Amino acid sequence: MPRQSLAEFVNGYAAYGGEIAVRGRRGYRMQSWTYAELLAGSNRLARELSARSIAKGDAILLWGESSPEWIMAFFACILVGAVAVPLDEISTAELASRVARDVNAKLLLCSRKLPALAPPIPAIHFESFAELTARRDSGRFPSPPLSRDDTLEIIFTSGTTSDPRGVVISHGNVLANIEPFEHQIAKYLRYERFVHPLRFLNVLPLSHVFGQMMGIFIPPLLKGTVVFADSLMPAELIETVRRERVSVLVAVPRVIESLQREVERKVESEGRSERFRRDFSRAEGTHFLRRWWRFRRIHRCLGWKFWAFVSGGAALQDQVETFWNRLGYAVIQGYGMTETTSLISLNHPFRIGRGSLGRVFPGLEVRVADDGEILVRGENVAKAYRRGGELHPLASADGWLHTGDLAEAGPDGRLYFKGRSKSVIVTAAGTKVHPEDLERALRNQEGVRDCVVIGLEQEGNAEPCAVLLLKEGGANAASVIENANRSLAEYQRMRRWFLWPEPDFPRTPTQKPLLPRIQEVVLANLATNEKPQGGNALQDFVARLAGKPFASARLDANLEADLQMSSLDRVELMGTLENRYQVDLSEVKFSEAQTVGQIERLLREPHVAAAEHVYARWPQRWLIKCARLAIYYLLEWPATYLLAAPRVRGAGNLRGLPSPVLVISNHVTYLDIAWILAALPARFRHRLATGMDGERLAALRRPPANMNPFRRFIERLGYFLALGLFNVFPLPRQSGFRKSFAFAGDLVDRGWSILVFPEGQTTQDGRLAPFRSGIGLLATRLNIPVVPMRIDGLFELKQAGLRTARPGQVKVTIGEPVRFSPDRDPDEIARELERRLAEL
Repeated sequence: MPRQSLAEFVNGYAAYGGEIAVRGRRGYRMQSWTYAELLAGSNRLARELSARSIAKGDAILLWGESSPEWIMAFFACILVGAVAVPLDEISTAELASRVARDVNAKLLLCSRKLPALAPPIPAIHFESFAELTARRDSGRFPSPPLSRDDTLEIIFTSGTTSDPRGVVISHGNVLANIEPFEHQIAKYLRYERFVHPLRFLNVLPLSHVFGQMMGIFIPPLLKGTVVFADSLMPAELIETVRRERVSVLVAVPRVIESLQREVERKVESEGRSERFRRDFSRAEGTHFLRRWWRFRRIHRCLGWKFWAFVSGGAALQDQVETFWNRLGYAVIQGYGMTETTSLISLNHPFRIGRGSLGRVFPGLEVRVADDGEILVRGENVAKAYRRGGELHPLASADGWLHTGDLAEAGPDGRLYFKGRSKSVIVTAAGTKVHPEDLERALRNQEGVRDCVVIGLEQEGNAEPCAVLLLKEGGANAASVIENANRSLAEYQRMRRWFLWPEPDFPRTPTQKPLLPRIQEVVLANLATNEKPQGGNALQDFVARLAGKPFASARLDANLEADLQMSSLDRVELMGTLENRYQVDLSEVKFSEAQTVGQIERLLREPHVAAAEHVYARWPQRWLIKCARLAIYYLLEWPATYLLAAPRVRGAGNLRGLPSPVLVISNHVTYLDIAWILAALPARFRHRLATGMDGERLAALRRPPANMNPFRRFIERLGYFLALGLFNVFPLPRQSGFRKSFAFAGDLVDRGWSILVFPEGQTTQDGRLAPFRSGIGLLATRLNIPVVPMRIDGLFELKQAGLRTARPGQVKVTIGEPVRFSPDRDPDEIARELERRLAEL
């Protein structure tokens, strides 16, 4: 019997029990939530909403990053019958406030880091869900009567700001998409156990209907796991795919294109470009298994379980699809829109029509009109959109939705995309930008006589370009664009513009600008410009992250004094810029930059490849661990007690403390770890990984080519002995510490405690050197107890040149463990830890 509402779908999570539903990053750690935990959290939150008088039909604004908390908030809305109104995390507070007024939102469920609305409405932060609902019953919430016609959510399509337009989606719209999938998937479930669990890496926001479909509704049909990515850097995405054993990557075309470039870059850096091109040419038309074997090195890099891309949100270039197909991967494209609750047509994963949008989705009627426009009719087509507090029909009187997109129906029954007839500009990131919104922002600027915004085509997608008519003695065009961009969301902002060379635009008889002619002239002129005109996107990023007006992020603005950016803000800014510009920045140079202008110059510098730091997992394997412990107890432990048996104080502070923990210690010699291991209880000693100077490890791993061969052998041997005997990992000082910290998080996830020397160098005078602020980041984002330890007496032995000491001359003091809240300033944490260690 068909489901009557999505409340039945949510409650169906109970059948999956302990299967992992979602994995996402929390700080530097990956955490998992089972289906049972998501369902229990959703029921608790539903009871909290009910206690706050939220009832069926009430609107709730849902604003934040894709996360388990987002899913629980969405499911809680479903269970109480409320109408969810999701917004992109990058939406402006101005847009969120307008949407809240339009739908008369009763409550805001959001991330704590987002700005407040004006006027404010009651809010519950994602970060407080667990604490707030801890005492609520996790049993099934008694949902009100719901039907397929009841409104599930209102999605305000990306790009609408001045007059938001929201598509009203019902329970039946979503169920009409889920049910055909469920029917088709049932045929293959008996094979799923051989690849269980299927893992989907989803980089699409859950505020978009396609992101919801692939991040919430489809994976449970396969008992699958959804992994949320926290970075779009190609190298980090590849590492996530491999580490998390991802099966399918769900992304917009731009991400898939960037991964292609990363693979090509890696092939070139390894000196295999010529062979790769030869193999690529020979692979055409060969069997899938032969292609898979030919490019097995790339498959090993991405992980043996990875086999498919799902592309949505924009058009994927043919050459990108060909590239991944030729390497032995499936590229699954479809076609849909918010108004059709995601899908209109889809390629079958095992019967893909190259270059097509796939076959029409079951339950839908689709026809191509005489002018080539795609018309759609069916239950998954939304009935109305909301604007200005009123509902307006989406489809025509006979039920057909005019998509505004052009296609051809092939003889094989597949749709082949031909272009867009609507004015909406769809960027390569899959976001829709409405020219009217941009034009309205431009016309509000002094000195602008008239303007139009056109889409400059880029490989099947587009980017907005402003065409300006300025008054005599009017404002500078760059200033006009910058001022207009202040009122727009980041994805709407104009990076290119063109000053119209004539007194007026060419116009139609009704005095509307003749857009085809304008676009022709703009394209002809821009083609001759080596460097197109454009605004400063860096200032956009800095201002938004600092929570300051655009004007505050002038090039001479000081990051600390003028913008009040903390060290944590700097780390987030650096990650954002690396994602945006697809570069690897030097942490040392970035930390030395004091102004916005200095960061801009840093982005313009040629980026020299940093030392490659390898984060090996083999030292943690059980066989290596057993060998390491045997060697330790046979050789290292006796040697430590023969040379300088330590006197341990404060061991009781570790009694009953759960592992893993973060151990910090002063740094006296390169052999400090011997006395720390001797002082720790066996349960910590046996599962301890140590952060070591990353640059020194890199030099050991790759000695200079002009070094004496025997010396090179000794250096390489030292590298493997350091990893094997002491389980060390790189902790770079120059560049790459974020990846090092992420690896530390991975170690903690696997049950290993971490040892770090926060001074970053051995002492020169026996006193503590200032702690690096990175230890503060590590302490907050690992979210485990921090155990301070201090070694005394060893420096005096070192100064005296003694190799042995009487028992107890070397003292190891263990301090009380301490935890820090995630919102604590990393610099403050570093200073507090330094104080605690000094007081031991």
